[in-house]
Amino acid sequence: MHASHLGVLLSGLLVSAKSASASSILFSGGTIIAFDRATNSLDVIRNGSVLVTDDRITSVFAGSIPPSSVSIPSDVEEVDITNKILTPGFIDTHRHGWQTAYKTLGSNTSLVDYFNRFGEFPTAANYPFTPEEIYYSQLAGLYEALNAGVTTTLDHAHGTFSNATSSASFQASIDSGARVFWAYAFHELENYPLSEQFAHYRSIFTEAPHLNTPTTLGIAYDGFGPNPNQEIISTIISLTHETNASVLTTHSVQGPYGITNSPEDFAAQSLFTSIPPTTPIVFSHASFLSAVGAQLLRTYNHTISITPESEMHYGHTHPTSHLILDRASIGVDTHFTFSTDILTQTRMWLQSVRRLLYAEVLNRWQVPVNNPMSANQAFLLATRNGGLSLRREDLGIIAPGAKADLVIWDGGTGPNMWGWRDPVAAVVLHGNIGDVEGVVVDGRWKKRGGKLTDERFEDVKMKFAEVARRVQDRVVEAGVGLPGEGERFVVSGLEFGNSTVVDVQVGEGDGYGGLFL
Repeated sequence: MHASHLGVLLSGLLVSAKSASASSILFSGGTIIAFDRATNSLDVIRNGSVLVTDDRITSVFAGSIPPSSVSIPSDVEEVDITNKILTPGFIDTHRHGWQTAYKTLGSNTSLVDYFNRFGEFPTAANYPFTPEEIYYSQLAGLYEALNAGVTTTLDHAHGTFSNATSSASFQASIDSGARVFWAYAFHELENYPLSEQFAHYRSIFTEAPHLNTPTTLGIAYDGFGPNPNQEIISTIISLTHETNASVLTTHSVQGPYGITNSPEDFAAQSLFTSIPPTTPIVFSHASFLSAVGAQLLRTYNHTISITPESEMHYGHTHPTSHLILDRASIGVDTHFTFSTDILTQTRMWLQSVRRLLYAEVLNRWQVPVNNPMSANQAFLLATRNGGLSLRREDLGIIAPGAKADLVIWDGGTGPNMWGWRDPVAAVVLHGNIGDVEGVVVDGRWKKRGGKLTDERFEDVKMKFAEVARRVQDRVVEAGVGLPGEGERFVVSGLEFGNSTVVDVQVGEGDGYGGLFL
């Protein structure tokens, strides 16, 4: 695949990322936020150690001296993490990595505005990316995620505008060294028919450029409801079986938006029993999820991805998702418009749930006594629950046998982390990206000493700057705007409405202004 699809297009620039690695690493002397499988709960080990062998955690123990049952290889790399916190890597269960080059163009977008200007369809029609642009946009976005301690990403990859752009996006995911569940998005595009997309997906699976890397191949599709094409869905079901797809994901934004793709749609088409039991189904957003839909998720053991900042930014909200957090994980979504890190999303969700459930008591004219959601629960959503959403018991935890996807947090250099006692609260409520000192994926260093380890970092940074400028110039020059008067939302057919605009200035004007492009 490398040579046939991308070698000429990218002038030989696609060289697999190299990073410093040892056959074994011993992290010792720090505070470990481990996971106890017996009690199904977090287990904090102070002055603890973690032994990594190749891509797995082989031992977790208290103290810096291993017990007699633990054999330390002679070539082990010893890493002192005294006064630091070691956590599992964060897991992002919804993202569109190819859009990184749009950064800051969508600061004030609504969901309607996004659909008009930045989604897969307006991009394909008005300013399609070249394979080179897709590659560097995807790679830069994954660098940004790794830098923030996000070790696993479920990428709803709808930058699939041609065989070449699809291959470029997939190859960038592989080259990043991150753990990427890359879900090839099938969509009806004018110049790239579904038959070609299906054939190309099969060719990627057959050629398997991701073999022996942390990247896996999945499927994304948004036509399961409300008006499904049964022939397309039958093909997608067949593909999940043929390729043992690592994940199937779909956008579900119900309510006035009408983009259902709901658990009820899946049940009506017997999809829960047609998809292989080894393939997890992740319903992104699941805005306006119903009680029936929630019950179906619990019955068939599938999940939703909550993207807190996205739902606040775009306005599709989450009125019921706090009721199904046992089948939920956390995602980012369109990271070009807001934060890219799971820590920020987790903190936003924690506090928004607290606010919502406090209000239920206050509206009864009572004074709340207890806090309705804990920092521990938020941490689990960002780690363990993400692994379970992907049917991976070995992701999102620190325990023997788990994948060696780890984050080292500086426990005291920055004043924000001074004085911590509870390491979970320190990370969830006081930490920030600047505290992420090291990141390991599959037992390999991806960030160390506060810096990404990829030897191509500077070259990629410069190339991405060129790519982003080209892409942004095309978007600005195209001048695509909001829907015209009298138009209706294309999916649900409902009328458009205007939100009330706040006023932050005294006197004339409200301070809204425009973008500085």
